[in-house]
Amino acid sequence: MNSESYRRTSGSEPLGDGEIVYRALLRKQWLDRNTGEVSPDAYFLRKSKNEQGLSVRMASACTPEEFAARFRNCYGIASLKVGGIRSLGLDVIPDSPSHAQILGLPYREDDRNRADRLAELLAKQSSIVWLP
Repeated sequence: MNSESYRRTSGSEPLGDGEIVYRALLRKQWLDRNTGEVSPDAYFLRKSKNEQGLSVRMASACTPEEFAARFRNCYGIASLKVGGIRSLGLDVIPDSPSHAQILGLPYREDDRNRADRLAELLAKQSSIVWLP
């Protein structure tokens, strides 16, 4: 599903480039505790789960602490600016008043080089805003 058809089916208004979204780091390996940086592993779609986009929470809807509390195991919360995500040729489309999907990422199984590069760039754009 492309971002335009996703936007039509979600019925939500587009996000502005200046808006911030949070990505929950739900696996230990998604965070390098030595450097404090987000691993690119946090930004791969899982083909086995038929993911169409990466789940993010809009910062306008909650604090990082509130977002982390939604999960049994959360190893950190990363923030990204929507405009930075779009600068990579991706999009961020809301599917509810507080949740959105990063769309346009390929599966690693389909295009490993592009998936690796985009995951690396998203990780570099990420800032850790909460740790347990």
